[in-house]
Amino acid sequence: MKAVIFDLDGTLLDTLDDIALCANTVRADLGLSPHPVDAYRHFVGDGLRELLTRAMPARVLRGNGMRLRALRFRRLYAQHALDETRPYPGIARMLDGVVRRGLPMAVVSNKPQRFTEICVKRLLPRWRFEVVRGARTGIPLKPDPTAPLAAARKMRVQPADILYLGDTSVDMKAANAAGMFAVGALWGFRDADELRRFGARVLIKKPRDLLPLL
Repeated sequence: MKAVIFDLDGTLLDTLDDIALCANTVRADLGLSPHPVDAYRHFVGDGLRELLTRAMPARVLRGNGMRLRALRFRRLYAQHALDETRPYPGIARMLDGVVRRGLPMAVVSNKPQRFTEICVKRLLPRWRFEVVRGARTGIPLKPDPTAPLAAARKMRVQPADILYLGDTSVDMKAANAAGMFAVGALWGFRDADELRRFGARVLIKKPRDLLPLL
């Protein structure tokens, strides 16, 4: 491998508690009871609109509801994105190992661009990422391969020479659509069956297990 692309939520960072807090606060605004935090493992991964679609009743998203709920979530997340979010154990060692091998790294996420940049800058400041791409207007979300392929071009590495590490079916589909080597992170939000079913070439139990694949 000549480069590595990482998903962010559920792969480098455990963001679940802060996402659940903000979404459940939006529910509370509407007089709705909270979902269990673990439910958000299956709500996240496809961008903010899909998160809200899964976490909210359809009736509150009709008309102008989606825009209002998304705006409220963004305001809350701007305040709470870093409350409990931390890198998973072993991530620092893994990233150090990639750096020692001299390989360029990128982050490609379906999290909004602003929050992707904030999380990387504040929680992963020791490492240089050639590309930090989140969700942006006019750019298709993963599993569309547009963003991973743009990261490959920026790093000047052919897709076939890139290892893509993620934790959901979205990541595995994006990696395969881009012609990259799809690796599933078992410490993330989804299970081995999902990762295998959607194209993981290899599953790893701990971040350090990535290094021998390079």
